[in-house]
Amino acid sequence: MPLSRRALLSTAALSVAGAALTTPVAVARPSTRGAVRHVPLHGAVNVRDLGGCRTYDGESVRYGRAFRADELGKLTDADVSVLATLALTRVVDFRVPFEVERNGPDRLPAGLTPLARPVSDLGLYAQLLQIIGSKDPVKQEEWLGGGRAEELMRRIYRTFVTDPANRGQFAATLRDLAGANRGPLLYHCTSGKDRTGWTSYLVLRAVGVPGTVAEQDYLLSNTYRAEADRKLREQVKALGLMQNPDLLIPVQEVRQNYLTAALDQASQDFGGLGGYLRSGLGLDAATLLGLRSRLVG
Repeated sequence: MPLSRRALLSTAALSVAGAALTTPVAVARPSTRGAVRHVPLHGAVNVRDLGGCRTYDGESVRYGRAFRADELGKLTDADVSVLATLALTRVVDFRVPFEVERNGPDRLPAGLTPLARPVSDLGLYAQLLQIIGSKDPVKQEEWLGGGRAEELMRRIYRTFVTDPANRGQFAATLRDLAGANRGPLLYHCTSGKDRTGWTSYLVLRAVGVPGTVAEQDYLLSNTYRAEADRKLREQVKALGLMQNPDLLIPVQEVRQNYLTAALDQASQDFGGLGGYLRSGLGLDAATLLGLRSRLVG
């Protein structure tokens, strides 16, 4: 969905659109379900412990080893104190520089510095600011309607497999998680659902969690983000930025067909998910065994 220079917005309009997209929204968070351990914070809504999922052989992913999150730049002091209780030793930020510039760097407990590992979103966040800030319902429909938003999301997921730089960032993170002498790690992007969701799916499958269970974890982002995303749509409509904010739903949600796009690409390029992990990400047997040893038991 490339945009011409004539479609670029003024700085003022971008600021209005950016404020609507990034202003923290106070929401009632869902309670913990089953094995899912949600970390309730005021400035982030999709922070979770990856632990609790059952593997094929009846073991469970350990709690307190791997955490996934949305952006951490709007955490309150109380939120930072909660993060401190997780005893994190490393935080990986998958956001591209534009996202960090617009939304701010992570707020973290003392002694932690985020490790930047940007994974391309194909310019999605910048494009959304332009699309929303245009205030033009015809252009917004042209860019996001008629299945175009869904296809953009599928394109992004395919690049998780096809782009060597993206693969390198995912591989480095899985190697960190496999490190025997490293403590708990948290990784995140802006919404904690796509780049973070793909990473979580890879980790769970790599340690022996069935595909259906890993997919359920992936789709839970829709539960934890639902209220905040709904309120954001209300905001952009109230600000007069969009007549039909429901056009944003396909980019706010995770969907099974987005995940399938990446998995189909992995099958096409590497013969399947196993080939993607071994050849695409370059993870050898020792690393995969280390990942299992660290995270399952």
